[in-house]
Amino acid sequence: MAGHRMKAKEVFLRRGNLSCIIPWGALQRVGRIRDKKIKDREIDMKQTTIDGITLSLAGSVELPLKWVGQDELLRQLLAAWMVIDERDIPFNPRLVGKPGVGKTTLAYAAAISLGRPVFLYQATMDTRPEDLIISPVIGPDGKIQYSASSLVSAMLSGGVLILDEGNRMSEKAWASLAPLLDDRRYVESIVTGLRIPAQQDFRIVVTMNEDASTFELPEYIHSRLQPQIYIDFPEADEELQILKENLPFSDGEILSYVVTFLQRSHRADELYSVRDGINIARYALKMAAAGSQPATDLLKLSVQRILGDEALPYLG
Repeated sequence: MAGHRMKAKEVFLRRGNLSCIIPWGALQRVGRIRDKKIKDREIDMKQTTIDGITLSLAGSVELPLKWVGQDELLRQLLAAWMVIDERDIPFNPRLVGKPGVGKTTLAYAAAISLGRPVFLYQATMDTRPEDLIISPVIGPDGKIQYSASSLVSAMLSGGVLILDEGNRMSEKAWASLAPLLDDRRYVESIVTGLRIPAQQDFRIVVTMNEDASTFELPEYIHSRLQPQIYIDFPEADEELQILKENLPFSDGEILSYVVTFLQRSHRADELYSVRDGINIARYALKMAAAGSQPATDLLKLSVQRILGDEALPYLG
């Protein structure tokens, strides 16, 4: 920028070895947009007060997920949530299956069909009881504020909570949810001393992967998470529908190749899922767009890059 004479209302910015000149009006517009976004977030942040303690609630989620095929599984999940008498209570179902078969998608589709807000909590090995319920945080004024988890926010708003990969949590974390998962339907916060009851419309579903990196469920939790709905790999026609839904810009030939690959791997009891198939097709299409080869000629390379050489025999 040496020797450059800046015009009026221009700003010279430098970061490290990079520098540029930006019109002052553009900076003002960015500032206004940023201020508006901050104000919108402040407006959207909901709060509630219980026994004199104010809780900031988590926001619900909107995901670009659509359940395709296997309608019977959707009916089974919705039936588990039904209440057929004033003395009845809903089940707390768990969705079990291999990674990538669509457990979270099924849970989200069922929740959306009820017309209720959907909340998502991703469980990990490090999840603590206070993470699941209420956490203390330092506010802008330096004072302690209390942040409700997505689970508690769902309880208080009558929403649906998807507890994703629940069997990655330790028994200590599960113990804090025991009263919520039976006819008591409440949680207790050690941090605030509050007992928080769930609204009548609150529903919960737990997804669980079948792999070695998970904990065994305690028996008293196992009996509370019923029914168990098992999700297997889809049939060929359903996998093709899923691929078309996720890759509407792809031609049918490459999708047919991917379905054949997936079906062969399923018969060999491999763990390759339709999620892997989507990634294989998408990467082949991207490489084709970046070069001159057709996507079908790039499938082998795509499989190598996505799943490794060990997956090549199923490509045929």
